[in-house]
Amino acid sequence: MDVWKAPRTRSRRTSSRRRPGSRHQMIKRSLLVVLAIVLLLAAAVAVNTLRHGSRQLEVPPAPPLAVDEQGVAERLSGAIRFQTIASRDDADANAAEFRKLHEYLQQRYPKVHGALKREVVGGYSLLYTWPGSDEKAKPVLLMAHQDVVPISPGTEDKWEVRPFSGEVKGGYVWGRGSWDDKGNLIAQMEAIEMLLASGFKPRQTIMLAYGHDEEVSGQRGAVQIAKLLQDRNIKLDFVLDEGLLITDGIMPGLAKPAALIGIAEKGFLSVVLKIPATPGHSSMPPPKGTSAIGMMSAALRRLDDEQLPAGIRGVAREMFETAAPEMSGFGRVALSNLWLFGPLVQAQLEKGASTNAMLRTTTALTVVKAGNAENVIPGMAEATVNFRMLPGDTIASVTEHVKNKAGSERFELIALPGASEASPVSPTQSSSYQLINRTMRSLFPDVIVAPGLMVAATDSRHFTGVSDHIYRFSPVRAKPEDLARFHGTNERIATSNLAELVRFYHQLLRNTAAAPATTSTSP
Repeated sequence: MDVWKAPRTRSRRTSSRRRPGSRHQMIKRSLLVVLAIVLLLAAAVAVNTLRHGSRQLEVPPAPPLAVDEQGVAERLSGAIRFQTIASRDDADANAAEFRKLHEYLQQRYPKVHGALKREVVGGYSLLYTWPGSDEKAKPVLLMAHQDVVPISPGTEDKWEVRPFSGEVKGGYVWGRGSWDDKGNLIAQMEAIEMLLASGFKPRQTIMLAYGHDEEVSGQRGAVQIAKLLQDRNIKLDFVLDEGLLITDGIMPGLAKPAALIGIAEKGFLSVVLKIPATPGHSSMPPPKGTSAIGMMSAALRRLDDEQLPAGIRGVAREMFETAAPEMSGFGRVALSNLWLFGPLVQAQLEKGASTNAMLRTTTALTVVKAGNAENVIPGMAEATVNFRMLPGDTIASVTEHVKNKAGSERFELIALPGASEASPVSPTQSSSYQLINRTMRSLFPDVIVAPGLMVAATDSRHFTGVSDHIYRFSPVRAKPEDLARFHGTNERIATSNLAELVRFYHQLLRNTAAAPATTSTSP
């Protein structure tokens, strides 16, 4: 018996001694597998990053163009002095100021007004036509607007100059409209005056549309011009309006300035929510959450907390993928590998107001009304919520979202006038986009060109019926500290930048003459 027990005892001890070694080998193999996966992922990320090469066009520099920088600045200064503020309610508000601006343009740009057909549309909007040599080629439309936003009451003394003085000081033209949008209007006029003086003749017909109520919806100006073109069976090759800019230091991880060409525009919808309730004395309030204010507060909280989903898709994805190869560090790696880092990148982008607006249909609680006495429970609460809709979302789908979040059939929903769907997305592979791209690269070789999403509204949204190629961009330079000047205090544009705008429009129109013709199918 003892002879047979000893081997069995040794066998158990041997087995016991082998178990730790087996576990160590299993752990080692697992670590090797994890390491192999990490190395494969790292290799895939590295290869994918390198594979995403630059999308920037290499083009010869544009021929130098001498621009009378001081003269252009003075002419913009004169245009700023006219207080062309439109009104949503009064079609003839500041009519004398608009007429004075029209006279001023005629005086300062005699060649333009001698060679181009000028039409007044909708009372105070202007449409110019410069006939091209090729009658079959589709026309090109450049846009700007004459009207400006008013000065916020109580902020006048915060301006370094009088808001409508148009003062030229310290290398800038100051005043309301210098940036938005008389700078573009004057630069376009200046470029065409120079082209006419040089004997240039366009191949495509060039049209200029200068609305007078863009800041209050464009219904009397741009809408009427677009309708006029439709009635004449005119189909435009492309439209270029104000919009995105040359941003410097605004896109994280990008050292170079970026010219973002707006290829789409968000939709606009304001919804009024109304909820009735039983009024009463504040000494005997109703049960919690059943007052008009309580129910409205809960609904607004849900709308604010449970917003429509964000995502790096569509225009935003194309923009980041175009910019990624020009970035450095982890930004380039992450944006070149959104399949892996997408959630991390999206979470970071959602933290910034401007980048969050590119990723989702935004929700903004803008107006709340309820009650008129401290000791009275109101019988009605009302709130307005503004949405800027991504392409893909619609007025109907957003309205349904509001209805679901309101949470009660008692809510009345009213869409305010002026709502508009998100625009179609204009293609970046089109000849017209590439024309703008090439023009920018020839004049601004150190600026990165990428498509972008216009998060505000422009007059160009009214022209989708006459063109499939609508772009929203002007080469106005803006740094982070400049963004507050837009519709704000101390609006200004550098005189050197104003000269760049003139060169841009001048070269763009020259390039249209050399571009392949796009034939019109209209009679």
